[in-house]
Amino acid sequence: MGRSASGQLLAPPGRYPGGGRGTGSRLALAVAGTPASSHGTQGEGMGFRGKSIRRKTGALVLVPLLSLVSVWAFAATDAVGEARSVGAASDAASALGDPTREVALAAQRERRQTLVYLGDPRRADSLSELREIRQETDQAATLARHGAAEARGGLRTSARERLDRMVSALDGLDQLRGQVESNTISRTGALDAYGDVVALAFRVQSSLQPVDDPDLDRHGRAVVGLAQARESLSAEDALIAGALAAGRTSEGELRALADRMAQRELAYDTHLPDLTLEDRQAHEAFWDSGTGRILASAEESLLQGSTAAVQADTWQETGASALDQLAELGREADQRYQDRLDPRTSDAAVRAWLMGGLGLVAVVVSAAVALRVGRDLSGDLRGLAREATDAAEVRLPGVTRRLAAGEHVDVETEAPRLEYGPDEFGRIGRSLNTLQREAVSAAVQRAHTRRGMSEVFVNLARRSQVLLHRQLSLLDGLEGRTADSANLADIVRLNHLATRMRRHADGLVLLSGAAPARQWRKPEQLMDVVRAAVDEVEDFERVEVRRLPALAVSGGAVADLVHLVAELLENATLFSPPHTAVQVDGERVPHGFTLEIHDRGLGMTADALREANRRLADPPEFEPSDTDRIGLFVVARLAARHGIRVSLRDSPYGGTTAVALVPGELLTETRELPGERDRLPGRPERPALRGGPVELEAPVGAPDMVLGPAVPEPRAPEPSEHEAHPAEHGPAREDDGRHAAPGLPRRHRTPVLVAD
Repeated sequence: MGRSASGQLLAPPGRYPGGGRGTGSRLALAVAGTPASSHGTQGEGMGFRGKSIRRKTGALVLVPLLSLVSVWAFAATDAVGEARSVGAASDAASALGDPTREVALAAQRERRQTLVYLGDPRRADSLSELREIRQETDQAATLARHGAAEARGGLRTSARERLDRMVSALDGLDQLRGQVESNTISRTGALDAYGDVVALAFRVQSSLQPVDDPDLDRHGRAVVGLAQARESLSAEDALIAGALAAGRTSEGELRALADRMAQRELAYDTHLPDLTLEDRQAHEAFWDSGTGRILASAEESLLQGSTAAVQADTWQETGASALDQLAELGREADQRYQDRLDPRTSDAAVRAWLMGGLGLVAVVVSAAVALRVGRDLSGDLRGLAREATDAAEVRLPGVTRRLAAGEHVDVETEAPRLEYGPDEFGRIGRSLNTLQREAVSAAVQRAHTRRGMSEVFVNLARRSQVLLHRQLSLLDGLEGRTADSANLADIVRLNHLATRMRRHADGLVLLSGAAPARQWRKPEQLMDVVRAAVDEVEDFERVEVRRLPALAVSGGAVADLVHLVAELLENATLFSPPHTAVQVDGERVPHGFTLEIHDRGLGMTADALREANRRLADPPEFEPSDTDRIGLFVVARLAARHGIRVSLRDSPYGGTTAVALVPGELLTETRELPGERDRLPGRPERPALRGGPVELEAPVGAPDMVLGPAVPEPRAPEPSEHEAHPAEHGPAREDDGRHAAPGLPRRHRTPVLVAD
């Protein structure tokens, strides 16, 4: 079968180069080319292009919600982190505050007793008293170590480093004590060594600030500064106690005493302004009171080198009283500091809970509102989508099927007016409803128009069939009365053209949805059916028909099978080179009989074959625009009417093979006439159906021998076929027995019959 250079099967007017002419109603097994490659959807890079409405509304809700959650999570994390940090620092301060304070006090007491021992080692009870005080220091150090282990995780890096240095200094006390007992360290050396331990304890205390507040930080440092001022006084007390025990004062001790007095004054000047008013007044009152004045007078005497002016008992009483009073003032200042610190610590925890709780409530409420709005929006859109889908996939196809079946369709019933709200979705719904009504109305109007056109086509086709039948009858009469061979050949050609025109008229009736007018009352030989089909092809000389078995086709299927085979043969001759043959053969199969038609054309592409076979297996509704597929549609309709399966495939000769599987229900066994297989060319042959050619059997062993034209013989009427003459507006009627329908005219040229 003919194909274009691109491999598609075509059926344009005209002829194969050098071949026979085509006709307007020939089989067009062409499959329309695929549409031009669709352009990529503009904006494919957009992440939500082509996504569902539900996903888009979800994204619309999710993006701001995620932003809100991110802000809330950041704020809550920061607040909770601050609360945890404050809580951990507060716990660390609670765990280390008292132990480090006790370490400082114990180290101060041990230092005083150490310097007294170094001043007079020969005193009997000085060493025993020193060892008792050392036990108190060891107990305080043990508590400090436990507190350090407990609070270490809640401290900042700098605080942990200071804590480690303090613990290391406490671990080194044993070495210092050994030097003291061996009298290998001076009183000023011991003073400085113990002073380092006390200073490290104060540094740890100053790093236990749990809240990052500049005002509180200054207050806390001022409290520690008071303790450092007292430490300076404690160092003075130790120096003076040692000097009194020794009965003399060295130049180094005097310088150390002066340094400690200067450090104390500097500490007061630096930190008193940062204390509360009560604390400042309390310290000023102390130094202006009797104890403070006595202490200052004793210090002046010692700085002048007069140790004799200071009595040991008096100094011990005055120094101890001053240290106790200053310690009490320090505790009161620390308590006031804690009174300010505790609410801030609690505020951090409350702020964290409020930030987390209220933020979570805000997020939940926002999420609930957003989800509700998104759900309502998505629900409205899904409702519109369902209505549009129902209209496009259920209602309109149903209306189309009912209209195709000839049923009456009411627009108001099939597309009722629906009520929608006044919002944007309502406007869309009303637009969809209007569109649906217009589509149904257009389908109804189109069905009415097509029905009217079909009636017009059927009427014209019936008229043409009547005229063609009368023309064939006249041509048969002329053929019988004509003796001149030239005139007889022209009459035969006219008869042949009229037969083809009758087939085209039958195709027009079929396209209009009506039943064909021609019917046979009794079965006909399958070979005669094929001969009749070959007779309706212009280039019938190129058709080679191999012998077919003795089978008969039921009368109700004869006309349609002739039409079907003729369409396939005509397409094979039109779209194959004129010098090539078209072969027809067949064989029995379990479910019937397969008839195969082979051509030597250009063939078809795989896509074209696939599309053509799809249309043949499931014939679509005929569209007037499919003018290049009329033959394909006619074959599909004829095959579907009788359960015949027609398919196309690649031919072993390079072209296309059309295979028609005739079901067994349409076939019956017949007996072959005696001597038919031995018939020679030129002998009388069995007449075929009306208008069909007569094939002569080739001699056995010469399958490729082409026989010449047969000599015209007198007609032998064969009442095997009866045509129903169509009325213009009524059903076809069969010829009565008084006027038998004439047989098909004989042809001077016959298709080649190839021996088995």
